[in-house]
Amino acid sequence: MAQTAREVAAHRIEDARVWAAPMLDRAAHSVEEQIAPKVSAFLVRAAERVDPAPSIKRRNRWSMLALAAGVAACAVGIVLYRNNARQWNDTMKDTGADASRWSGGRVEDTGGAEEGGMRTDESSRRTF
Repeated sequence: MAQTAREVAAHRIEDARVWAAPMLDRAAHSVEEQIAPKVSAFLVRAAERVDPAPSIKRRNRWSMLALAAGVAACAVGIVLYRNNARQWNDTMKDTGADASRWSGGRVEDTGGAEEGGMRTDESSRRTF
């Protein structure tokens, strides 16, 4: 009798497995095709609400704007620096020419004064 009960139980378990396998397979496909996309969409929406990335994107825009303004300011500074350097160079050339004219004229004046000074000394020696 135990042997028969064992055979009947084994047969019933096999029947249950034959019936359950396709049911589990259909359930798996159903979850994959119907429930999983809904759960996935829900999780994506929740992640977007929780994620601080949108505020980082706003900061990213401001930082890019600040970077662009800095680059523009540097470009303007370089242009102004070059113009100022040219003007300074021209001014220094003019000043250098004026200085050489002044120093050259001063040397001539000094040379004449020395000659005149010698004449004065000579004339003073003669008189004494």
